Amino acid sequence: MTQTFDLIVIGGGSGGLAVAEKAAAYGRQVAIIESHAIGGTCVNNGCVPKKVMWYAAQLAHAVDDADDFGVPAQRGRTDWRKLVRGREDYIGGIHRYWDGYVADSGITRIDGFARFIDAHTVAVGEQRYNAERIVIATGGRPIVPPVPGAELGITSDGFFALENQPRKIAIIGAGYIGVELAGMLRALGSEVTVVAREKQVLETFDDMLGHVLGEEMIRQGIALHLGFQVAGLRQGDDGITVEGLGGKYLDGFDSVIWAVGRAPNTAELQLAKAGVEVLPNGVVPTDEYQNTNVDGIYAIGDITGRAPLTPVAIAAGRRLAARLFDGQPESRVDYDNIPSVVFAHPPVGTVGLTERQARERHDKITVYKTAFTPMRHALSSHGTTTAMKLVCAGDAERVVGIHLIGDNVDEMLQGFAVALKMGATKADFDNTIAIHPVSAEELVTMKEPQAEVADDWKEAI
Repeated sequence: MTQTFDLIVIGGGSGGLAVAEKAAAYGRQVAIIESHAIGGTCVNNGCVPKKVMWYAAQLAHAVDDADDFGVPAQRGRTDWRKLVRGREDYIGGIHRYWDGYVADSGITRIDGFARFIDAHTVAVGEQRYNAERIVIATGGRPIVPPVPGAELGITSDGFFALENQPRKIAIIGAGYIGVELAGMLRALGSEVTVVAREKQVLETFDDMLGHVLGEEMIRQGIALHLGFQVAGLRQGDDGITVEGLGGKYLDGFDSVIWAVGRAPNTAELQLAKAGVEVLPNGVVPTDEYQNTNVDGIYAIGDITGRAPLTPVAIAAGRRLAARLFDGQPESRVDYDNIPSVVFAHPPVGTVGLTERQARERHDKITVYKTAFTPMRHALSSHGTTTAMKLVCAGDAERVVGIHLIGDNVDEMLQGFAVALKMGATKADFDNTIAIHPVSAEELVTMKEPQAEVADDWKEAI
C-alpha cells in the first residue's frame, strides 16, 4: 500500500528540515526521509561539532597568552575524551530538540534510504510513498580520492569519531576544511602537516586571505607542503607515509585526514527513474527557484552545486515552501553576495567579489587594505595579524567585496555584509563613526587606495 503526502522531503539536514517545517506550518501533510541522525552534516559532522572544537582551540590560545597579561595560567595536555564527551552531549541535545520538534509539527518521519520509483513515488525498503511534490535535500559527503592506500586515511566524518587525539597528523587539502582542522589540532597540541597540490591555502578565496593565513599557520608551527600531488598512502613500521609524485614522501603519521572536497549525495537515489537530470559530478541542476528539469521535483542545498553553506540551504528551503504553499510565486534565494566564514586560526570572513573577480567584471576598481596587530595581542608574544580589504567598483566606489582575516572577524562580518548587500559605497563607510578601540573600526577608517593588484599582499599596506 502506498502512503500519500502533499510533500516528501528526502534528507533531514538543515535544508530538508527548513522546507518540511515551513510546509507543515502552511497546513500541508509532510513526510521527511532520513537515513542517519537528524540534522545532517551541519549538526553531526560539520558546523556545530567543529565550532565546539574551535572554541576549545581558542581557549588553548588564550591560556598561552595569559601569562603575558599577568594572569597565571599553564597549559597541560588536552583532555580529548572530555572534550569529545561534552561535544557529543551538546549535539545530543540538538537531536532531542529536533526529534521533538518534528513530531510536534505533525511531520511524518521515515527512517531509511529513499530511492525513486517514478517522478511522484519513492520507496524506503518495501514501503512506497507518493507526493505531488518531492524535495531532494540529501547534502554532500567527503571525497576520498582513488589512490593506493586511500583507506588508511579518514575524512572529516572520521575526525569527529576520533576517541584519542592524534599525536602527528597529516591533513591532505588546503581548502576551508583542511585549514580549519589544521589550526584546531595544532592549537590543541598535535603536530600538524598540511599537504596540498594547491600553491597556497584557501586558493579559491581572495589572494590576501591565503597569503596571510599561510604565514600565520607556519608561525603556529604547522608544516605546509604545498604543490605536493599525493599519489597514495602506505602503512610503515613508524606510521603512515604520504607518497607524492616524483618520489616525494612524508612519513611517521599516526593519522591522515582527507580534506580534498565534498561530493553530492545523489548516487543512491535512482534519479534516472524519475527523469531527473544529474551532472557527472553528482550535482542536480536547478533554476533560480530550485526547480529541477522534472515538474514537481525540487533540489536544495549542497547537491545543487551552489554555495554549500547551512544558512543558504535553510533559506532555500523556507523560500521554496513559501512559493509552493503560501502563494508567494517570486519567493527564492538571492545567491549573490553570500557571506561566509572559515574558522581557521585566525578566522577568515569574506563576502562579495575577490579583487581578481572584480577586475574582470568592472572597468574601474579601487582597493583599500590594512594590516595590523589587534589589541587582543598588545602584550602577547603570540600575536597574530589582522588584515582587511575593501574592493570598490566605479566612480561611486560601491563596495563589492569585503575580505577579512583576524581575531573576531567571524562576528564582525555579518553587519558589514548587510551594508554590501544594500549597495553601500566607500563614502558610506567613511561617514560612519568608528567604534574605538576595536578592530572593526579599521573598515570605516581606511584612507589610501591601492591602484593595481599586488602579487604580495604586503605591498599595499
